[in-house]
Amino acid sequence: MRTLIGEEYFAQTLSPIDRLSMRRNAESVIGTQIRPAGPYDEARIRRFLVGLSLHTQTLRFFTGIPTPKDALVRALLAVDGQRDAIVAERDGEIIGHAMSYRGGLADVEIAIVVTDEWQGRGLGRKLIATLLGRAAGAGATTVGMDVLGENRKVLKLIRRMWPDAKMTVSSGAVEVTAMIQPAVIFAEQRSVGPPLTS
Repeated sequence: MRTLIGEEYFAQTLSPIDRLSMRRNAESVIGTQIRPAGPYDEARIRRFLVGLSLHTQTLRFFTGIPTPKDALVRALLAVDGQRDAIVAERDGEIIGHAMSYRGGLADVEIAIVVTDEWQGRGLGRKLIATLLGRAAGAGATTVGMDVLGENRKVLKLIRRMWPDAKMTVSSGAVEVTAMIQPAVIFAEQRSVGPPLTS
């Protein structure tokens, strides 16, 4: 029996048009590396954050961050028993960041941001699949996230990836809770490893 992990699961839940788009976008993602984040990324994550447009900063952090504080940088790079963080890197620079932490409304809460230039190329989905594969490997079965109500692209993506997700509007944000267990537990044939190991 084969367990679907990360990207494999999401690829099967997409419509034929989305699968074609994902294949086209996959070529543009070639050359990127997704890896665990760490304290050695401080300078790069600062450059990444400052390089985001005000619009992208606001969609991810609900505010602009012209000068990232040390506490924010450390929080984005923290990896321990409760928190996980991965980055997408190309040519030595960070172009995407995803993080998760245990607790809240779900087993794991996630947040993802991709630099403006790399948005719409499938990198966000790849980060989500990798992050959730790691979380599921550690026993998480539900995922939660807070999305700014005006972030229509992400809300549309969530509806496609998790049609049964519970969405609650609160103070201009949408609180999302969904199951990730099917991505790992429900299987077709034999088990495979997570897409990224630390």
